[in-house]
Amino acid sequence: MHLKHGFGRAAAFAALMTGTAPMALMAETPADTLVVADAIDDIVSIDPHEAFEFSGVDLNNNLYDTLIELDPTKPGELVPGLAESWAVSDDGLTYTFKIKSGITFSSGNPLTAEDAALSLRRVVKLNKTPAFILTQFGLTPENVDQTITFEGDTVTLKTDKAYAPSFVYNCLTAGVANIVDIKTVMANEVEGDMGNAWLKANSAGTGAYVLKSFKPNEGYVLEARQGHWRGDAKIKNVFMQHIPEGATQRLLLEKGDIDIARELTPTDIEGLAGNADITVQNDVGGQIYYLALNQKKPELANPKVQEAMRWAVDYAGMTDTILKGQWVVHQAFLPQGFLGALTEAPYSLDVEKAKALLAESGVTLPLEVGLTVRNNPERLDIATSLQNTFSQIGINLVLDVGDGAQVLEKYRARQHDITIQTWGPDYPDPHTNASTFAMNPDNSDEAGNTGYLAWRTAWDPGELHAMTEAAVQEKDTEKRKAMYEEIQRKHRDGSAFVMMFQQARQDAMRTNVAGFYAGGATDSASYWTVTK
Repeated sequence: MHLKHGFGRAAAFAALMTGTAPMALMAETPADTLVVADAIDDIVSIDPHEAFEFSGVDLNNNLYDTLIELDPTKPGELVPGLAESWAVSDDGLTYTFKIKSGITFSSGNPLTAEDAALSLRRVVKLNKTPAFILTQFGLTPENVDQTITFEGDTVTLKTDKAYAPSFVYNCLTAGVANIVDIKTVMANEVEGDMGNAWLKANSAGTGAYVLKSFKPNEGYVLEARQGHWRGDAKIKNVFMQHIPEGATQRLLLEKGDIDIARELTPTDIEGLAGNADITVQNDVGGQIYYLALNQKKPELANPKVQEAMRWAVDYAGMTDTILKGQWVVHQAFLPQGFLGALTEAPYSLDVEKAKALLAESGVTLPLEVGLTVRNNPERLDIATSLQNTFSQIGINLVLDVGDGAQVLEKYRARQHDITIQTWGPDYPDPHTNASTFAMNPDNSDEAGNTGYLAWRTAWDPGELHAMTEAAVQEKDTEKRKAMYEEIQRKHRDGSAFVMMFQQARQDAMRTNVAGFYAGGATDSASYWTVTK
């Protein structure tokens, strides 16, 4: 039934896009069209100043551009986008961006510094979920007309205090900082919504593609622009189908009805092994798996117990079996791809070492501890593995299972013992994770600082708080990188967290497809680089 449903959806969108025979009846996809299958039901909005879900940001990465960009071929490197150059004043408070000339929006309107400034002001005034990425620099709806200004071909942004320039620049590569065609957007304003309703079904960017159709929970169609400033996209049409079932995607891929499958399970990937028509591309994502040990439970605040637990996790065993192809061992809070990320993983399963540390800890064994876990097959598999290995060292984990909302509520109320959690970065700068894992301005129950993971688990990071504050203000990027490396090592070896895994991604595609970038941990999907 799912397969039939998938074909019906494909046929409907193929007809919409080309007016020709249904896609599912073709022997292969058209040479000028990229057909992608993914789960895109996370999309809440495709207004670039509201979109904050993976699928929506992936889409907008191909419709819009930012002043500064991340080059998909050079992970982590900042490159000119709509700004040809940028600078910061000696006092670190004023940033200027010179806009490239000759760039147009899909409407044909020329890109101006006014468009760029008013787009960034729109983010702050609209004040949707991702606005904090810009407002954290002291920008408010009341002051933004004075703090973001334009003159000639130059945009000026004034911050409330001196930050690391790399922090500001990295945040300006985030999807929320996409520049829109203000004249077109405001011409479609309804009841003061600054064009928000219109942008949920239309695009108004300088990107390589234009939105031709979008239907929530069904798919979207993009058409390449001619004369794009970056060079024309090689593929004329992009056709996205919402097909959440991995097995359905695999069948469509094997038949040649789609070019890229983005939701395959490890079982699906294994089933494609040896198929000469299909290539599997590996990448990483930004999500991190970790354990949070509530410091209100005295035994879990014992440094020897914490260290014993780090040696009692079967990291490799889990990534080789239950998590194969979906997670890789990673033992620091910054994902690979971020400034200052660590690749070293010093901990492995060592039952004898863990037993010795528990003996030194002085706690009474066996120690009984609750493990709060979401009722999700993957997390329950991890919990079962932890139960097995922890029991071997004298720690009995009692499962406390709930749905996602229940588990999160307990964590935010500091009512767990240990909880299995994931965390994903909000923007492509190390401060996004450092600020929550290594900062906690007030550890009292009354503070209610649920935005800090350290607070949620009642952990006072001590010197790490000040070290993190210093890192986000360090002007020298290399020094800043070294600071995050030091913070992470101290955190990894002496915090209330056990860092375990980083998200892995596996995209399967027909072998004639090349140049697809999934985005890694810091960027989003790029279609304009694809060839067939």
